[in-house]
Amino acid sequence: MLKVGLTGGIGAGKSEVSKLLVEHGALLIDADRIAREVVEPGTPGLAAVVEAFGGGVLAADGSLDRPRLGSIVFADPDKLAVLNAIVHPLVGTRSAELEAAAGPDSVVVHDVPLLAENALAPLYDLVIVVDASAGTQLDRLTRLRGMSEEDARARMAAQATREKRLAVADVVIDNDVPLDRLRERVDAVWDDLVRRSRTASR
Repeated sequence: MLKVGLTGGIGAGKSEVSKLLVEHGALLIDADRIAREVVEPGTPGLAAVVEAFGGGVLAADGSLDRPRLGSIVFADPDKLAVLNAIVHPLVGTRSAELEAAAGPDSVVVHDVPLLAENALAPLYDLVIVVDASAGTQLDRLTRLRGMSEEDARARMAAQATREKRLAVADVVIDNDVPLDRLRERVDAVWDDLVRRSRTASR
C-alpha cells in the first residue's frame, strides 16, 4: 500500500486532482467529507461543537449551519483551534478505519486540506501539493463558489502560506493551467504513484 497525502490551498483545485486520481484507481479518503460525517445530527461530534459554540450554529432542522460556524471560526484563530481540536481526532479515527480496509496494493490518497498546518506530512509515504497562485485561488473562490472577496481572503489567510505547503511537498502539481493540461500532469503523477506502490509492496 502507498499512503499519499494530498493537500492544497482553498481554491487551488485539489478536489479536481483527487477526482482524476480516483478515475485512475486511487482509493480516496476525503478528510472534508469525513469531517462533515462526524458532525451530522445525533453524533457526539455535533454535540461537542454545540457545547463549544452554542446552539446558534445549528440550522432549523438540527443540522450544523456550516456557513454560520465558518463565519465564526475563520475570523478568530483561537475559535478555529477549538473546532479543530474537536473534529480532527474524529476524522483521524475514521480515516484509519477506511485505510485498514484497503488492499495491500492500493494507492490510498488522503485528501487533507490542513496537512501542512497540522504537520501531518510524516504520516504519509508521499505528499502531493496542488499549487495555484493567490490570484487564481481568489478568482475561483469568488467566481466559481460565489464567495465575497472578503470571505475568500479570510479563508485563504486562515490556511498555511503557499511557501509552507510547498515545503512539505514531495510532488507539486501546478494548477494555474486549463483542465486538459491538469489532466496530463495528473496522468504523469499517477504513473509515478503506481511505480512507487509496486516497489513498496515487494
